[in-house]
Amino acid sequence: MASLKRSVTTTLITVIAAAYLYDLVVGGLTNRFALPNFDTLIASGQWYRLLTVALVHGGIFHLGFNLYALMALGNPVESAFGKSRFLIIFFISLISGSLLSTYLATPYQYSVGASGAVFGLFGAFAVVSKRYGLEIKSIAVIVGINFAMGFVIGGVDWHAHLGGLIGGTIAAAAMLPKRR
Repeated sequence: MASLKRSVTTTLITVIAAAYLYDLVVGGLTNRFALPNFDTLIASGQWYRLLTVALVHGGIFHLGFNLYALMALGNPVESAFGKSRFLIIFFISLISGSLLSTYLATPYQYSVGASGAVFGLFGAFAVVSKRYGLEIKSIAVIVGINFAMGFVIGGVDWHAHLGGLIGGTIAAAAMLPKRR
């Protein structure tokens, strides 16, 4: 019997979706995992929230958009970099998005979602596309539209998007195998 190989992307989607379901049924995750502003983060010492923010979302549409984007971007980025490097890009994007978000947040403001990591995958996808001479204008348009939505629709954390995009782009550029 052939063994099924699970992608890291699929595993991340499964874990994030399971955390959302757990929070719906049992509750309590959002209060423990949402990302507070920097002063609160420092005072509490709960640095794990830089990562756990990806496990909680602000509703089914927020979760759906993030998981769809993770699936659409994660699979090709994982294929281009391999599982280990993909995970490094994902977590660098998540942490850099979380750091910018928490640093620029106002008092009593909390952030939720995996979009910092997702925007990092946009950056990684653009790096790979550019390396291989593929058109990246459509990626730039999608990123631009998502940034614009952050200013039009209230409650969207564009700081996390920007931080993740920067982190993912830098990480991908540093880890992309050299051309032969």
